[in-house]
This record gives sequence, C-alpha cells and structure tokens, in this order.
Amino acid sequence: MLVLVAPGQGAQTPGFLTPWLDLPGAADRLAAWSDAIGLDLVHYGTQADADAIRDTAVAQPLLVAAGLLSAAALGDVSPGAVAGHSVGEITATAFAGVLSEEAALGFVRKRGLGMAEAAAVTPTGMAALLGGEPEDVLPHLQKLGLTPANVNGAGQIVAAGTAEQLAALEADKPEGVRRVVALKVAGAFHTHHMAPAVAALDEAATSLTIADPKVTYVSNADGKTVATGQEIVTRLVNQVSNPVRWDLCMETFKDLGATALVELCPGGTLTGLAKRAMPGVKTVALKTPADLDAARALIAEHASA
Repeated sequence: MLVLVAPGQGAQTPGFLTPWLDLPGAADRLAAWSDAIGLDLVHYGTQADADAIRDTAVAQPLLVAAGLLSAAALGDVSPGAVAGHSVGEITATAFAGVLSEEAALGFVRKRGLGMAEAAAVTPTGMAALLGGEPEDVLPHLQKLGLTPANVNGAGQIVAAGTAEQLAALEADKPEGVRRVVALKVAGAFHTHHMAPAVAALDEAATSLTIADPKVTYVSNADGKTVATGQEIVTRLVNQVSNPVRWDLCMETFKDLGATALVELCPGGTLTGLAKRAMPGVKTVALKTPADLDAARALIAEHASA
C-alpha cells in the first residue's frame, strides 16, 4: 500500500523550485496561482533568500504550491492514503479532492498571514530535540513552559514557546537529548500563541466549497482517518494551535499496511522519519525532478500489485 505525504514548514530552501519550473506548464501554473493569491511564488521559489522564505506568510503558500506542482508531475497516482505534516495537510487536502487547488492556496495564504500576525505579538520559535525518551522529554518541556508542538516519532519531538523558554531549553536539555536544533520558522506554531489565527481561519472556512476525500485521509490531530471533508477542514482550522502528532500518523500508516511512501517536494524530512519509524517501507523523497522516475517506478510497482 502506497502513502503520499507532504512536508511542513522548514522544508523550504532558497531556489528549491527552480528545476521544477522547467517542467511543461509548471511556470504558467505557478504564475496563475501567484496572481490568484497575490504572492509572487515564482520569485520566492527561485530567487528569494533564506530569510525571505522563512516568513510564515510566504513559506506556507510556497510549500503547498511546491507539493501540488510535484504531485502533478508524478502523473496518474492513486495512493492508499494521504497525509501532510502541519501546513502539508492542506496539500494533502487538495490532492484528496477535499478542496480545489485554488481554494487550498487561498486558504493557506490566509493561514500564513494569520499565523505571521499572531507570531509578531511575542518573539517565539520552535526547536527540534534530537534524542531522549518521551517520558523524560515531555515533563521537562512542561517544567520550562514549552509545548511539544510536533511529536514526530523516531525519537524526535519539537518544542515551541517564547525565545526565553527556548534559550532555557538550550541551557538545560532533558536527559538523553543530544542536541537542540532551532527550526527555520518564525513562531511557536501549534501552540496557544496561534489562537488569533484560529479565529481568522474559522471565518475563512465558511466560504469554502468542500467535498469528501477521494482517498483515505490521515489527520495530524490524532493519526485517525477522517471520512468527511467538513471534518477535515474543521481539523485544519484547529490544527494551527494544537500539536501535530506525526508519530500517530505513522502508526496508522503501518496499521493500514503501508509498504511504500512518497514525499512530495520539498521532500526529505518525512522520509527520514519513516526510515527510522517504519523499517521495511520503501521511500522516495521528491527533492528535484530527477527524483520523479524513482517515485513513478515505486508507484507503478504498487499499482500493479
């Protein structure tokens, strides 16, 4: 069984979309999306520097656009399940047919703007903890006032909170944690700091045209499959201020019988987690169009099976 997944914020790097725009129709498609949401995705995906694409209001639409471009480049693919990490859930929602591509990009544009505005209230951020056991890490984060914003499995938990709290974490690591790595994000996402963005997205959701998913959809909230489009969108709204449970998503992939996983552009993070938490599952990360042949071969193998 094949799972198609989309990465979240922090996966973007300067110029990562440049090779994708050489594919037939890709530049025109990206330009049309740019006009629709009022953001020059071509510029940010090819020419902007790391600081510019770290901006939440830019990074989020850019990542969803990249995921949709790479999914289209794969051709006809019918995975057994889809999921996305954080903002990648919106990519997965569009691929599953819950929202149109245009609606998904409009929605993520509002999400990015709302979260950027919320992040500007207090200096906050996120950091990945490498190593350590959850029973040691989680109480330690609570002691420091930090939120386990992403419980990613495979020995990785991402903490979120104020700059002062993250500095205290760097100075006082939980037992077993080897390193604390600051993430390329501009706020404490998936925490109470994002509450103002939830209200803005809740209002934006009222104007969406929503359909039920065409493929099995696995939710970040609790790793459960969700069968109705309305419930998926409700979860997308609430997800902004609640932790991402990617560990539970991977448990569900295993329960569903996953044997292969393809990660959309800019791939790498989720396949890395899968290799550690889902041994024996074949993976392909779409980083550049050079990875398309390997992904298509894996997809064809599972289609014939």
